[in-house]
Amino acid sequence: MDGQLLPVLLLLLLRAWGPRGQGTGPGGSLEEPPKEEVPEEVPEEDGILVLSQRTLGLALQEHPTLLVEFYAPWCGPCRALAPEYSKAAALLAAESARARLAKVDGSSAPELLEEFAVTEYPTLKFFRDGNRMHPEEYTGPREAEGIAEWLRRRVGPSATRLEDEEGAQALIEARDVVVIGFFQNLQDEDVATFLTLAQEALDMTFGLTDQPKLFQKFGLTKDTVVLFKKFDEGRADFPVDEELGLDQGDLSRFLLTHSMHLVTEFNSQTSPKIFAAKILNHLLLFVNQTLAPHQELLAGFGEAAPPFRGQVLFVVVDVGAGNNHVLQYFGLKAEEAPTLRFINMETTEKYAPEDGGLVTAASVAAFCHAVLSNQVEPYLVSQEVPPDWDQRPVKTLVGKNFEQVAFDETKNVFIKFYAPWCAHCKKMAPAWEALAEKYKDHEDIIIAELDATANELEAFAVHSFPTLKYFPAGPGGKVIDYKGSRDLETFSKFLDSGGQLPAEKPTEEPTAPFPETPANSTPGPKEEL
Repeated sequence: MDGQLLPVLLLLLLRAWGPRGQGTGPGGSLEEPPKEEVPEEVPEEDGILVLSQRTLGLALQEHPTLLVEFYAPWCGPCRALAPEYSKAAALLAAESARARLAKVDGSSAPELLEEFAVTEYPTLKFFRDGNRMHPEEYTGPREAEGIAEWLRRRVGPSATRLEDEEGAQALIEARDVVVIGFFQNLQDEDVATFLTLAQEALDMTFGLTDQPKLFQKFGLTKDTVVLFKKFDEGRADFPVDEELGLDQGDLSRFLLTHSMHLVTEFNSQTSPKIFAAKILNHLLLFVNQTLAPHQELLAGFGEAAPPFRGQVLFVVVDVGAGNNHVLQYFGLKAEEAPTLRFINMETTEKYAPEDGGLVTAASVAAFCHAVLSNQVEPYLVSQEVPPDWDQRPVKTLVGKNFEQVAFDETKNVFIKFYAPWCAHCKKMAPAWEALAEKYKDHEDIIIAELDATANELEAFAVHSFPTLKYFPAGPGGKVIDYKGSRDLETFSKFLDSGGQLPAEKPTEEPTAPFPETPANSTPGPKEEL
């Protein structure tokens, strides 16, 4: 029996194994070896590569220089950036630039968010030479030309190599501000520092040279960075320290300072540069540019500026050009122009001259010297005390009556510090009114509010809205920060307990941050994931 079964078993085994040792698939057919997956093409949308976890590697192989935006469809700042991003892609495509723009929907690619530590939208990262490991964080402009120029400076030379006088003169005449580095050895470390700065300073045009004839042409004998400009003194030199070399931070501050006009008019275009200059002292002349007598004051104001370059920034604010937020910040009304104000941006201390309407070169210079030598006392902005400030259940406080009311030792004072534009403040307003109505007959309790955008306090600064503080009766000027829920019941328990929250864990409700004043200079809004 066993001798008869053996040949049959061998035959079945051979059929199962198939030729050359390969198994058979369903129905007895030979199973083909798995095929390698053919790489797919990277899809595009409006000239922008649309990436995923699968296609990022392929995109980096095909396009070694890549700027990638991580976005989400629901993100407002992402939607605002989208048209500018598309325009930048079109600009680069028209130039046949080596750089490409791409985007990743982070909500559908969580692995990439984790790999590249993306925590907010939009986040942009720059990949160079196909290197996936260490992308550079993009911190440049959010408008089309700025994005394109940022990439141009990275894929091409950030400074034009100058060989002769004709090329140098053409570069200088082409732009209002041109920076040329004169280096005797282009392999020196200082040149690398210069080129790195040139990548970032997108609003200036850069050149460099090692030609002795150009050193001679511009009167130079050693390595120097020269800023040429078509205004004010026309030229500013930054000699390279022979021992310490070229410091990028020092050069950056020098270029920012000297690329600005001695007198800068404040507007939406110039405000970012005003704050980026890192000059802490600002002198502002408030004028109405439509009035001839006001325009005549500009000459004397500008005449006083040169000795203070780098120490005091001279700024003109046109009170008739939509600058109400600046007027409010300084506690001014348009009809008070012409007048001067001085501010230290670090301390936010403000100064006013004794005769605010006198603007001559001599008076402006004298005022600057007096402030810088601590001969002038700063002032605090305050509205006037309303005649009916205490007639409503919610009392109206301003800077001029704040201390008298808040630190009254016979009263328990609960104050809301708000901003008129703050949505959180508006939301809690009914509860605050109801609280004041409830306690209006308690002689020892005052419910009050103060517009912190129009009034400054010596006791403390307010940085977010609404801020709630409780000033209990008694000596010592004690202040308690309120961090509880913003509803009538919790407010009442807080007051009835003498300034203590209920036993439950305090809740930190949303606040609106105090905006940078007089202007915001951040590169662009973002939303957290």
